[in-house]
Amino acid sequence: MVAFGKKLRESQIEEWQGCYINYKLMKKKVNRYTQQIEVGTQNGDNFLMDFSRLLDCEIERIVLFLLEQQGQLATRLSDLREQQHVLLQQPDGSRISELQEAYRAVGCDLLRLLSFVEINAIGLRKILKKFDKRFGYKFTNYYVKTRANHPYSQLRQVFKHVGFGAVVGAISRNLADLQDLQHHQGNYISIYDHPALSHPDPVIDSIRSAVEKLSNSTNYLHFLGRHAFIMEDDLPTPSQDDSADQRYHFMSLLLNLVNTFLYMVNTYIIVPTADSYSLSLGAAATVCGVVIGSMAVAQVFSSVYFSAWSNRSYFRPLVFSSVVLLVGNTLYALAYDLNSISVLLIGRLFCGLGSARAVNRRYISDCVPLKLRMQASAGFVSASALGMACGPALSCLLQTNFKISKLTFNEETLPGWLMTLAWLVYLLWLWISFREPSLETKEAAVPQEVNAGTVFSGLGPLVNVAVEKGFTQPLLVKSEAKQQDEGEDQGCDDIEEDSGEFQKPVTSIVMAYRLLTPSVKVQLFVYFMLKYAMEILLAESSVITGYYFIWTSSSVAIFLACLGLTVLPVNIIVGNYIGNMFEERQVLLASEIMVCFGILLSFQVFIPYSVPQYVGSALITFVSAEVLEGVNLSLLSRVMSSRLSRGTYNGGLLSTEAGTLARVIADGTITVSGYLGESRLLNITLAPALLICISSIIATCFTYNSLY
Repeated sequence: MVAFGKKLRESQIEEWQGCYINYKLMKKKVNRYTQQIEVGTQNGDNFLMDFSRLLDCEIERIVLFLLEQQGQLATRLSDLREQQHVLLQQPDGSRISELQEAYRAVGCDLLRLLSFVEINAIGLRKILKKFDKRFGYKFTNYYVKTRANHPYSQLRQVFKHVGFGAVVGAISRNLADLQDLQHHQGNYISIYDHPALSHPDPVIDSIRSAVEKLSNSTNYLHFLGRHAFIMEDDLPTPSQDDSADQRYHFMSLLLNLVNTFLYMVNTYIIVPTADSYSLSLGAAATVCGVVIGSMAVAQVFSSVYFSAWSNRSYFRPLVFSSVVLLVGNTLYALAYDLNSISVLLIGRLFCGLGSARAVNRRYISDCVPLKLRMQASAGFVSASALGMACGPALSCLLQTNFKISKLTFNEETLPGWLMTLAWLVYLLWLWISFREPSLETKEAAVPQEVNAGTVFSGLGPLVNVAVEKGFTQPLLVKSEAKQQDEGEDQGCDDIEEDSGEFQKPVTSIVMAYRLLTPSVKVQLFVYFMLKYAMEILLAESSVITGYYFIWTSSSVAIFLACLGLTVLPVNIIVGNYIGNMFEERQVLLASEIMVCFGILLSFQVFIPYSVPQYVGSALITFVSAEVLEGVNLSLLSRVMSSRLSRGTYNGGLLSTEAGTLARVIADGTITVSGYLGESRLLNITLAPALLICISSIIATCFTYNSLY
């Protein structure tokens, strides 16, 4: 893994090198502060003030350069506008083409400026995280709180790309006008009046993509893809994407998505009938918590070995997963005729041991090109959501009872037999169609060098041509002076960042834990909370509705299927509208509050407990938790160390373990609470969920400014 400081230097545009954030200087400052504290020559308040002053100066220098460059772009656009006004009086086809190319050249320069802002924003976030981690101070919280909300904020210029929209609008509108003029269209149609009618242009599309990435602006596809939590490098290199292109195989990706879908179906298809199955085997109805949760218990361990296995292969873990799930579902179905609750639980444990979601995530991260990765991530989340809805819906269709020889097929055993058949078919398809990426190609993904054109990768052919024509200079050949500078970088002040050993992926859970900053810990806790609340709602639904409303298994299945079907429509609304109106941290806090409100509304305070109260509170809790999950994982990928983007103990594994542990505890709570009676089950299980939710809201408030 290439150190961020080295990537930062090599990604800089050569003629602007003196205008970037001086990451090297600030890192030296942090190291010097550490030495001074160790020998006791300076107290904390002094270096906090000194570092704040240094950051203010760096940000001011960046912002003034931005304003200067924006002014130059505005001047060029003004000159082009005057030429365009003359051209409107005397149309000339060749002159129109020249003017269009001139506007596109301005667009290419704007792309360079956007990449400049992005690199500096990443550098600022990195150095703030490094400072907090080194000294244990909440410096980021203080700095953002005092700078971002100030009326003369310069920090907002860097992180909120103030002023770029006007330049983008001018280029887009004038290119559309010239297109109309070139095709001799008589009527003037403004892109502001009819945005859907604006003429597509490669430069405009590239600029919009860059602005959206910089501003965390979102749409449905991007918002949905964030649920997958596919961590990426801050500054991906062309060699990484070229390697992913070589490894990419559509059928293999599809098989990973189908694996995700079938596993989610397998998880939720037994929920409506888990209580009745437990009763049939002589156990209490609330043992359904153990039946459902045993799969999550096994997943705690399977996630680790599948994550480690995916370092060497993707095909063999998927084959193993399919075989284990086939065996697990067979045991689950046979438990009825064997009249054994032990066989039932062993079957569910086997199903949990076959959880290959870590492999599915890793395949998307390593083997899907960057230009397709967001679509693949969205497909991963959509497959999960569809599986969550289809599981209970399929259970609703299995309301039958017959025997073949000594095997019983009814609403309790058919889910197991159906999933056994599904995994058998999947295993055959996998064996025939999956293509294993070569190990040599995987190793080639480690980036060696990167040039200034890196920031334009994936932005379209026209921009690549612009880069080749001299908008940026390649940095592959280094001068002696630069080599000497790099040698200095690898000295004692920079040993932390530039050391290859320090940049290796973490190799133990203890090492991974040491990389977790307070912001990361809080976001993992939020993820734990939302998974706990959702598991309590879903796992005890059959018992609660049966006790209060005398619902049948079919009614419970329809209810759970309807909840699952809300996932995609809600993400469309949040992704296309709410996500563009508010900051992610604002949506995060609002979603937590709504989850808390849904839990409060679920408590049985009045008698009788009504269906509208239960359904309404369940809908609020589930929908809010789904919204919260996407924003939470997006913020988590931003604040988490880049060292956790690869290796066995990666960010995806940590979030999976947090969510799985939440499910285990929630299912255990349901079973233990069941011994106090079904009449008390609802309120007793909701009480810890409410306490955890309130705690997560308080923790989020304490780290709110570090999520800027």
